[in-house]
Parts: sequence; C-alpha cells; structure tokens
Amino acid sequence: MDLGALVQNGRTIAAHAGRPLLPMVKADGYGLGAVRAAHALESLQPWGFGVATVEEGIELRSSGIDRPILVCTPVLRTELPRMADARLTPALHDPESIGEWGKTGLPWHLSVDTGMSRAGIPWFLVAELHGLLRTHPPQGVFTHFHSAELPDDTAALQLERFTTVVEALPQRPELVHAENSAAIQRFGRSAFDVVRPGIFLYGVGVPMPNAPAAVPVVSMHGRVVDIREVPAGDTVSYLQTYRAVGDRRIATLALGYADGYPRAASNRGWAMLNGRRVPVAGLVTMDMTMLDVTGIPCELGDIATLLGNPAEGAPDVSRLAFHAEMSPYELLTRMRCRIERRYVVGSESLPAGGERAHPSLPNDGGLRTVPDSNGASG
Repeated sequence: MDLGALVQNGRTIAAHAGRPLLPMVKADGYGLGAVRAAHALESLQPWGFGVATVEEGIELRSSGIDRPILVCTPVLRTELPRMADARLTPALHDPESIGEWGKTGLPWHLSVDTGMSRAGIPWFLVAELHGLLRTHPPQGVFTHFHSAELPDDTAALQLERFTTVVEALPQRPELVHAENSAAIQRFGRSAFDVVRPGIFLYGVGVPMPNAPAAVPVVSMHGRVVDIREVPAGDTVSYLQTYRAVGDRRIATLALGYADGYPRAASNRGWAMLNGRRVPVAGLVTMDMTMLDVTGIPCELGDIATLLGNPAEGAPDVSRLAFHAEMSPYELLTRMRCRIERRYVVGSESLPAGGERAHPSLPNDGGLRTVPDSNGASG
C-alpha cells in the first residue's frame, strides 16, 4: 500500500470539495490497514475518522488517534457504555438511545435515512424527535447517498430531503455532512461542513466529467514457487477449465483466494511478470494461482504483480474487479485475509515490522515487494 498515494487522494478530494475530511477507515481501512491509513491521513488535518463498529473505533484509539471517531453503523444500547469509555461518537436515531446517550453529555450525530432504507430515522419522521433534539442537541447530522454515481435525479432528491430535515431541526448542528466519494466527485464544492470520502482514498474513483481521478494505492504481488512444462491437451487446476493448446509453460504463485485474489479472476485476470503480461491459467485455488508464462523469461523466485498501476501494465482495483464481476469494495476488503501487508510512501520504503501485531507507529510496514519466503504481499 502506497501511503503517499493515499494522502495524495485525500488532498485531491478535499480540494475538490473545499471542505475538511471525515475519512472513512472502516473495514480495516477498506482491507488495507485502518491504523496505517488513519495515521497517514493525519497530515491532512481531518475533522475525525469514520468507522463501522465499536471495535474499529477502539483500535484507532489504542493506536494513538485522538481526533473524533464517528461510528456510522447503528449500535445496540448495550454498546453505549463502551463507546463512552473510548470517547467514540455514535450515530443515533432511536429515541431510547438518544435519551440514554444524552445523559452523558458526550457528542453524537443524528443519522437520517433519505432513501437508502438501511439505517437512520426516515427523513419524514424526524419531526417526531423535535423535543428530544432540543433537550439533547446532536453535534452533527448526516445522511448517505445510495446512487450518487448514477446520472439520474436520485441524489438530488436525497439532497432535497436532507436539506428539509436540517432546516427543520431545533438548531443547526455544528457539523452537517452527506457526501461520500461518488457524491464529492459529482458535486464538487460541498455546501456542508465536512465530507466523508471512502473508496476514492484507496485508489478507486468513478469516471465523471470534470471530476478528479484517484491514483492507485494498492498493489498485490506473488512469488513464483513452481514452473512446469504442460504438454498439449493437458489441463491446469481444478475442473479442467484450462486445457493447453500446444505445449505451455505454467508458473505457480504462492497466492490464492485465501489471500484476497478473487477466484472469479480465473482464466480472466492477468499479471505482469518481468515486464510482460501473462494470463491466469485455470481456476484460482485457495493457496495458489497459475500463470501461463510460455515464451517469456521466468525463474523460481520471480515476482508477479497481479494488482497494481495500469501505467505499468498491471490491472488496477477497478479493472480487476470488472474482470472478476465483483465490486471494487468487495475486492479491497477481501485483502484482510492472510496476505502480508507492506507499506511505502511513494518510492520510499518504511521500516519493516510485524503487520499482524498491533502496530506501534511509525515502525511497522515495509517494502511493497514480496518477502524472501514463499508468501504473498499487498
């Protein structure tokens, strides 16, 4: 993971919105490491950070993050004491939880459903909370766009509903926020107080007119651990989905779907190996992926790049997700598996350390290359 590219994307999206960031680092930083992502983004002076669970918030607190941490997903009332102990900010919408949290005097944000039908109080019912909101005023109020990347009027409708809610509150909260990555790209300068970019930070943007593009952040590499000659007619991997047309040379990488490389990329994906594009041969297995390296230089220990920078010939997250017929979000978050994480800032490598252990910043991370063992890295 290139932390320099992460920060560059944050700077780009903040400039486009003209507002401070509330970066989303949920799902372990979209699978790439929440603690490392949050500490890198500190350089942009964000308002705070967004997570999905109490545990994610506690992890950030334990790593030294002192800014506000908004838990955007609804939590049960039984979780509120833990949130208070960790100084986390809940997103609330039901009267009982608002009343209970309000007694603490700690900040909270009102979650409003303007069409997502997933969480938050329906926008047309907010008036029923008027008295409670006067007694326990929220620090913030927010909603979430469900289809801002689509060229239709749904985002405008949600924005209209949300604006109606904000104007009808007993008093305007300190923080009003709504835009996710796609909405920031689409609308540009925000009329609200902070914006909540997520996947754009991690290198995935939506192509839109006059919208900024994200630079790649993540790469995935595997080391060649076996090379064999496969005669014409023989098959590779399970279920015989690849049959050699002529004699082929097949290289095996010590990396599979248990490491986050999608099985759906079987016979569709490709890698860059020694400057050449080589196709995935056969079904991707749990621990290994095979490449057809016929006619190119390849030796044991060589490094293949299965995910990286398109300028270097590798598929980026969007392209690999497209070929695997999956969401880029899903592809990224699957990298929370056993794959070894290594970090760089541009071309500068960070000191190596144990990624699986709780990071003691800034001394974990390492090179964006494959270790000397047979493992994989991202």
